[in-house]
Amino acid sequence: MAIPRNYQGWTVLANGFRPFFLLGALQAALAILIWVPAFYGELKLSSGFAPRDWHVHEMLYGYLPAIVTGFLFTAIPNWTGRLPIRGLPLLTLVIVWMAGRLAVTMSALGPWWAALLIDASFLMLVVLAAAREIVAGRNWRNLPVVAIVAVLCAGNIAFHVEAHLRGSADYAIRVGVAVIVLLLALIGGRITPSFTRNWLVKHNPGRLPAPFGRFDIAVVLFSALSLLGWILVPESAPTALALTAAGLLHVVRLARWAGDRTLRERLLVILHVGYVFVPLGFLLTAAASLGWILPSAGLHAWMVGAAGITTLAVMTRATLGHTGQALTAAPATQVIYLAIIVAAVTRVCAVLAPAHTEVLLHVAALAWVVAFAGFVLAFGPLLLGLKRRALAVRRAGSVQPVL
Repeated sequence: MAIPRNYQGWTVLANGFRPFFLLGALQAALAILIWVPAFYGELKLSSGFAPRDWHVHEMLYGYLPAIVTGFLFTAIPNWTGRLPIRGLPLLTLVIVWMAGRLAVTMSALGPWWAALLIDASFLMLVVLAAAREIVAGRNWRNLPVVAIVAVLCAGNIAFHVEAHLRGSADYAIRVGVAVIVLLLALIGGRITPSFTRNWLVKHNPGRLPAPFGRFDIAVVLFSALSLLGWILVPESAPTALALTAAGLLHVVRLARWAGDRTLRERLLVILHVGYVFVPLGFLLTAAASLGWILPSAGLHAWMVGAAGITTLAVMTRATLGHTGQALTAAPATQVIYLAIIVAAVTRVCAVLAPAHTEVLLHVAALAWVVAFAGFVLAFGPLLLGLKRRALAVRRAGSVQPVL
């Protein structure tokens, strides 16, 4: 999606992915830089949330909604054929998102409901804008994506209410995590086999991934049911059984996508690596439901692994494609991918290997910051329009669908 010729405003406000990918990545890095000293009691936050809840909220309802919004507002014009949301309307959404980050972080200085209203208004506006575009474009097929984002909005509201009434937001955290996992299963389950098929047909003929079909729909629906059970009754044998079954179904699903045949193309293989953490999260959470391990192992497999890796994979690919660059993973991009994989593995291992938790936590935090700060440095000029469109003709086969 190039900048529309009749657009005369700031380049960063020409497309939804530009401000939200840039600010979302910046916030992801800064939030961890704040969280680590806060976790060890070296920094006191002014948030009305408990320190753990602030950390979870800013990842789950701060960073991820920014990236989801950037993705949606970039994909919807392709889905509907309508012009993208840009200029002043986009700037308004950016300001509301930033106000939410400030309101949550400083919420101890005012009434709790004020932070709720400011913070929750962002996802409300996103849902309304996305629904309007999809309905106007009669793109009914993608309405479920907007419905899932609406549930994420409801989870954010519940987070504020639950934290105020109970002192912690356990139910709302599980709601948010479940929504993100379903978005990954739904969107990742479409783009990963699709992009893989397109590349394999041109570069590595042979076994192709199975397209999104009835099996995938069944897996997503069963996953939703198992996650609902986990939200309501996280510690029970039936919940563990359902989560285990869902995890194994996702293993089968992933095996059908021919990811082992994409090792030469880093922009593709990273999508498959990210999806590995979806079934891993289900299986680890199932083990936690039986009391075998701590719940945070599965949560971080989903959030740092599946969500962190997949969002960076989509952000790098979309930024390259929509700014006129060749769809190839440069050395800086590969460093970003390596860093986020290290962050995911070490963060899960920090739970599973308690004797080494402190060291692994620091490694995971550093790798996370390197990944997202690296994205800001490497892709910021493209997002801000400071780097011109690539003039060289792309190498044969480098032109691939972006979103």
